[in-house]
Amino acid sequence: MTMLAASQHSAAPVLEMRNISKTFGNTRALTNVSLTVRAGEVHALMGENGAGKSTLMKVLSGAYVPDPGGTILVRGRPAVTGDPTKAKANGIAVIYQELALAPNLTVAQNMFLGGEPSRLGLVDRAEIKKRAEPILKRLGINFGPNQLVSTLSLGERQMVEIARALTTDARIIVMDEPTTSLTSRETEKLFEVIANLKAHGIAIIYISHRMEEIYTLADRVSVLRDSAYVGTLDRSELSADRLVAMMVGRDLSSFYKKEHRALSGERRAVLSIKQVGDGRRVHDCSFDAFAGEVLAIAGLVGSGRTELARLIYGADRKTTGSVLLEGRDLTLNGPGDALDAGIAYLTEDRKGLGLFLDMTVSENINIGVIANDARSGGLLDFSKAKTRADGAVSSLSVRTKSTSINVGALSGGNQQKVLLARLLETKPRLIILDEPTRGVDVGAKSEIYRIIDELAQSGIAIVVISSDLPEVIGIADRVLVMREGRIAGEIVGSQDKPIRQEAIMALSTGSATRDA
Repeated sequence: MTMLAASQHSAAPVLEMRNISKTFGNTRALTNVSLTVRAGEVHALMGENGAGKSTLMKVLSGAYVPDPGGTILVRGRPAVTGDPTKAKANGIAVIYQELALAPNLTVAQNMFLGGEPSRLGLVDRAEIKKRAEPILKRLGINFGPNQLVSTLSLGERQMVEIARALTTDARIIVMDEPTTSLTSRETEKLFEVIANLKAHGIAIIYISHRMEEIYTLADRVSVLRDSAYVGTLDRSELSADRLVAMMVGRDLSSFYKKEHRALSGERRAVLSIKQVGDGRRVHDCSFDAFAGEVLAIAGLVGSGRTELARLIYGADRKTTGSVLLEGRDLTLNGPGDALDAGIAYLTEDRKGLGLFLDMTVSENINIGVIANDARSGGLLDFSKAKTRADGAVSSLSVRTKSTSINVGALSGGNQQKVLLARLLETKPRLIILDEPTRGVDVGAKSEIYRIIDELAQSGIAIVVISSDLPEVIGIADRVLVMREGRIAGEIVGSQDKPIRQEAIMALSTGSATRDA
């Protein structure tokens, strides 16, 4: 389809949601929200966690019945609300972050699950395969209809979800944080598929916290804040300043925090790494991290950033080099030794490796220091644990009704702050933060940046590993760039010469020298 045809699609509203409200008991989840989406466009929906995005999409999909007074028009016709079957018949499909596939069935069976063609009262598997093949071919998918879903990667499973939407002739597809668990190559493939769908006049409602994805994909962006509609920006109007101001109610000047003065006066090395390696993924790495500074480690996926951090923390065994903390050579037989020495590590996988999701906020905060609460006779003083948890929740602005609720019920940003609270209770001298804002909304990011800055102000050395280059530039005093398991170079920021993304990428890709 030509670009002209695609632009003609974009002129026609395929969806109009007018004055949609939704109340749960005494809680107003949506307040008179309106949204217009055109055929053949990618319409991004943004806002902090709790802003109402998911609730609005559940109203659209028929999972929720809106309060009286709101209307939904699909292709100009009023749509029945509160009925998922009718929503599907109207061409509405939602691909949730947690994919809903049957792994023991084939690709084709998943595509037509619940609407299988039949013959003589039996499921017609040959017909299912026949109908699935052109859809998979249209999406440029390289796996077959008879392949079991259990053998597919996460990115490939997401393609099955999209293919399933096309079996119902969906004209409006909602994608909720679709790249959270994808590799960079899978993300690129998803973007190609989105461009294909857009060219065929299908409207994509794209929910994401990742600014770079919005800049790449979106034709327009609508923002919700505090359960209400804030406004819509055309692609030509997009900027980080405007989006952040719309989402959090303040401008970008207060978004990144760097009020500490790490590089002024005499510097004290808290951590010294000398020729550290593991013989496989990390080779001959040396650097210092100073008290009161934020040192970022950047690099492409697979460059060895996390692997280096795990060597420093003792999670993996180094084969060469030494790790010194304030001049003392450490022997690290495991993370416990590093923690005892004063090194704290925040994992990039907070749900799988960091938090105990079925335990309370208080238990998660206290688990590393619970031995300190023992009374004589070995009994625990639970009042100490409660006081500690309450203080941590207050100082880190964790949004929770109580420290006695399970941490799994919190948003991603608040879960991350609980994990930070646990680390801080060990009174570390060095903190390594691996992807500290992955999967959290823009408001929580700002709060995490504030916490990082305050920790640096207190004299703690901070090492941040991040794939988000604007984040690296916004919070770091220095950047070490890794490539192929080695430190490719160092970039020092100053008021006269700020850190630039181009310099980081040049070192990451090998197109610049170490003294970039």
